[in-house]
Amino acid sequence: MFRNAIVRPPGVNFADGLTTVDLGAPAYERALVQHEQYCAALEQCGLTLTRLETDLRYPDSTFVEDTAIQTERCAILTRPGAPSRAGEVAAMRETLAQFYPSLQSIQAPGTLDGGDICEAGNHFFIGISERTNAEGARQLAELLARASCTSACVDIRGMKSILHLKSGIAYLGENRLVVIDDLAGREAFRGYELIRVEAGEEYAANCVRVNESVLVAAGFPAFEATVRGLGYPVIALDMSEYQKMDGGLSCLSLRF
Repeated sequence: MFRNAIVRPPGVNFADGLTTVDLGAPAYERALVQHEQYCAALEQCGLTLTRLETDLRYPDSTFVEDTAIQTERCAILTRPGAPSRAGEVAAMRETLAQFYPSLQSIQAPGTLDGGDICEAGNHFFIGISERTNAEGARQLAELLARASCTSACVDIRGMKSILHLKSGIAYLGENRLVVIDDLAGREAFRGYELIRVEAGEEYAANCVRVNESVLVAAGFPAFEATVRGLGYPVIALDMSEYQKMDGGLSCLSLRF
């Protein structure tokens, strides 16, 4: 059960952030509305929000998930693979210290983005990507083991369809794992009930189970129907402006 979330709205320079897609520049005012709707959904699910101020030094800083990994015992500060995002972690440290007595950190030469890490109960999938390198994955696996958690690496380097691992998978609980077709055959996911995302709706794979409900991106009716068919209450949210910046639902909060 999640009780808290940390969020940060985008700044007026949001469009200056990093992106690998060509969907046009995000509309700032619409992005603000979508962010507030996202925050309202988290509160609807019972979470208490810590709302950070915009940080114009870092155009990508609304994607707070990339700055830390949380377990029941500790928080692990990341070391983002994009140099322009390095300062986001330092800015998050003080906030996380209010909730976690123990803070660990990924150290150079390791790099690691939170978007590459998918928590599945006490087990973590660690994506090795253009942003998270093998050394960062090794350090995280070691820190997770100290916290009595297991992990498995999933190498997504060379995949053109996703930037981060969690762009293509999500854990719903009950041993159910949402996956895009490009990832469905990976050995790391053997033994899970795989919930496949239809071709053309791949963006919907980045959904978020928040207590009893599942947050999904609006505009993907087949996937939304699948999740409802599994018995989960669904909250559909417009994510159009964040999709333009390689962002998804999980990216916009640190939940614990």
